[in-house]
Amino acid sequence: MDLAALHIFKTVAETGGITKAAARLHRVQSNVTTRVKQLEESLGTPLFHRHKRRLTLSAEGKLLLAYAERLLRLSSEAQAALRSGAPRGTLRIGSLESTAATRLPPVLSGYHAAYPEVRLELVTGTTGALVAQVLGGDIEAAFVAEPFTAEGLESLHAFTEELVLVSSKGFPRIRSAKEIGHTPILAFTTGCSYRRRLEAWLGGSGIAPERVMEYGSYHAIIACAAAGSGVAVVPRSVIRAVRRDKELRIQALPQEVARARTLLVWRKGHKSTALDAMQAAIRRSAA
Repeated sequence: MDLAALHIFKTVAETGGITKAAARLHRVQSNVTTRVKQLEESLGTPLFHRHKRRLTLSAEGKLLLAYAERLLRLSSEAQAALRSGAPRGTLRIGSLESTAATRLPPVLSGYHAAYPEVRLELVTGTTGALVAQVLGGDIEAAFVAEPFTAEGLESLHAFTEELVLVSSKGFPRIRSAKEIGHTPILAFTTGCSYRRRLEAWLGGSGIAPERVMEYGSYHAIIACAAAGSGVAVVPRSVIRAVRRDKELRIQALPQEVARARTLLVWRKGHKSTALDAMQAAIRRSAA
């Protein structure tokens, strides 16, 4: 496999067809078609399912695409290192939704200003989902919150969040986990580290939530908490960001629950100039 063929293959996969890929690559359609067929022949497997003028990746094509993206990025980084050493290419990172909304904007803005040749791509998810994507090579690094369990990762402390318990204005003041009783819990899906903290706190007092209502955003969680649907644990920075504090009862949590570290994690031994620059940006932000 040569890098030019992988670049053509990647472009066809992204555009979904030969015509659009040829236009983006400034090549004739016949050349693009030939290079894709040659790549399939050399690998001995079809990389696309063909539906009239539309191409969709086969299972083998999806596997190759992940490797192609990594190989092309490495090639770009190697050229950059030999030329100027300045980071360039694509840096695909993951983040918790709360971190993306409240902590990352100034970091990413400063990073883009310092390294305009790097294309930043950001995906959000729960800690469990993001750790799996890092280990699988789908993303290069991710901002996740403790606790999480995963071997094969290196990490850098990025931020420290203060978690608080939120509920409707009329909800009684909570002094212990037992006082939550069987109130519904509002949370993200399984894999959310903040949800695990809340469940561990309740479990320490012998309380098992009878009902967990799952949502896909903090806006929804906070709105439902304010409406009296249940209680939730959220970062205080998120409440400030959505400006809903006047509609909520906000209560402090024990220090061992409230103090949550956010870490930047990446696969052990993995290095890239763009990721090195991000790590340096985090260190400067912490300082």
